[in-house]
Amino acid sequence: MTTRIRLDGDRLLVEDDAGVVAGKHYSQLVYWGFKADAPSRRFVASPLDLHTTLDKLLGYFKKYHIPHVVAEEVAASQAELGRMRDELQAAIAAGRAFKDGAVPAVAVADFLRFVAEHIPRKLKPHQIKAALHLLAVGNGANFSVPGSGKTAVVLSVFQWLKKGNVVDALFVVGPPSCFAPWRAEYRAVVGTEPTVALLAGGGVADRRTAYTVGRRSLCDLYLTSFQTLQRDWERVSLLFAESGARFYFVIDEAHYIKQLDGAWAAAVLKVAQHATRRCVLTGTPFPHTYADSFNLFDALWPHCPPLSHRDRIQIEYFAQRKSDPEAVGLLNRSIGPLFYRVRKQDLGLAPQELHPTIMVPMAKYERLVYDAILDRLRTLSKEDYFRDIDLLIRLRRGRMMRLRQTVSYAKLLSSAVLEYNENLLADNPPLADIIKHYDQLESPAKLTALTKIVGELRGNGEKVLVWSNFVQTLKLICRHLQKQGHGLRLIYGETPTEKMKPQEEETREQIIAAFLRAESGIDVLVVNPAACAESISLHKACAHAIYYDLSYNCAQYLQSLDRIHRVGGSEDKVAHYYFLQYADTVDADVLANVRKKSEAMSAIIDLEYPIYGLNMFSVDDELQAYERLFQ
Repeated sequence: MTTRIRLDGDRLLVEDDAGVVAGKHYSQLVYWGFKADAPSRRFVASPLDLHTTLDKLLGYFKKYHIPHVVAEEVAASQAELGRMRDELQAAIAAGRAFKDGAVPAVAVADFLRFVAEHIPRKLKPHQIKAALHLLAVGNGANFSVPGSGKTAVVLSVFQWLKKGNVVDALFVVGPPSCFAPWRAEYRAVVGTEPTVALLAGGGVADRRTAYTVGRRSLCDLYLTSFQTLQRDWERVSLLFAESGARFYFVIDEAHYIKQLDGAWAAAVLKVAQHATRRCVLTGTPFPHTYADSFNLFDALWPHCPPLSHRDRIQIEYFAQRKSDPEAVGLLNRSIGPLFYRVRKQDLGLAPQELHPTIMVPMAKYERLVYDAILDRLRTLSKEDYFRDIDLLIRLRRGRMMRLRQTVSYAKLLSSAVLEYNENLLADNPPLADIIKHYDQLESPAKLTALTKIVGELRGNGEKVLVWSNFVQTLKLICRHLQKQGHGLRLIYGETPTEKMKPQEEETREQIIAAFLRAESGIDVLVVNPAACAESISLHKACAHAIYYDLSYNCAQYLQSLDRIHRVGGSEDKVAHYYFLQYADTVDADVLANVRKKSEAMSAIIDLEYPIYGLNMFSVDDELQAYERLFQ
């Protein structure tokens, strides 16, 4: 009789037939998460990090000369883990050497020759470097700034690996807005029309056939959303594991999986285990804390994560103590070699010109509405000391939303705001009447100013992008500009995507494609940041963007700026931005806030490990603005 160590799925079992696990040994196993089953004389654990726990267990038994045998599957697992660890260490060494400038000349020459002969798109020097880094490390991350051409980098690497018989197909998961760019870039970079499986939206039955293909019937490019992968991860895992195909798995806009216990992240991590090669792409790898990187590198190296459990505890400890140098030092050693980053100044783009703010005097009735709402909010703020804190937060956010609505389109005050039901029109029937009949009384003064700018730009043959955050404002702008004879389209949350199978409605992809064509007659695109601030490239057709109104969301603001300022069109073309602002209103506070945060972001974004302590993904700035305005 002897102690036997074996695996049962994700469970680790210690079968103590010899009865040697007692005393301090018993306590140690319990400390590691094992539970004793007295009748069967065995210990069972389901550790988060199976291989680390197994390493500890085997080392402990060896140290204390505890007689044991290792089951065949444990020995095989340890051997495979050793191979993967060697592979990771080789990747880290290769990545470190690459960043130190020790790039093999032969590898560079071979890849440059391949790109010249097989890639129609002429890659920029920074893209060549990013591709060589990705090839050096095998499974790597590209954290380059938006607009740098990360998609082109991955496609060139994919073609190299496919030609080298390493991978068979490309599988991309990301937000739906990335689907059209991936298809368009595939055509431009690879030079052929890809066969595409679009696995997003609809029911599972609609996608079933795509998951049951063999290696010979694969598509070139598979596209799915994080939402769909969450539902279909088991089928995708089977596709990867049992089709006989070798997939290059790409997580685009990977900051969406930063939440450590998130469902999207869990699905990505499960699928990643079965991929042949892996890559993560995002321009914002550390939006809040260093811990935001954990899932990203787990997805790259799912069988032996570069960041150990001990590393993670230390990183979070350093973060809590604000000991950034220690955290950065640990990250440099563990994950620094595995990612590549291109900074904005490395792109060689023409400058962005933010034109002086266009100050617009409010029209008669919208000024009456704004002043009345502002006075009402000041009165309400005096009563806030008696509110429950959670209620108070909801009220203040709702009030700031109302204030922003008044500088966008006064009639918005007649619509409901989620989780906010204060009646700001109470005891003021004349004000309620003005809002109800606002369209019959006047047009917003901003609309007049917008019409003038659009007319001047269109007179010079320029295409124009118009941003607003409110749906009814977007529709108002469209109605007004259409009456002026401009050919335009609208994209907002309800605009269908390609997979929504609309009957007669144009999809977002079709609208963007039409806008990009010089002869389409679609010369003005009216959009909101929630639908178009990410993954959309408009720079080849448009260099002028007008901001009708803004929100406090700095992330969307920065992403929106990059829609018309990107690699492959902005090198010799200045991007122009125009901001409409009502005098003596909250407009000034909103614009000052996002500009202050964007300037601060510019100061840190090019650091090796940019921690966005500015919290640009939250809306708490509205609460701070409320205090500035009313406290």
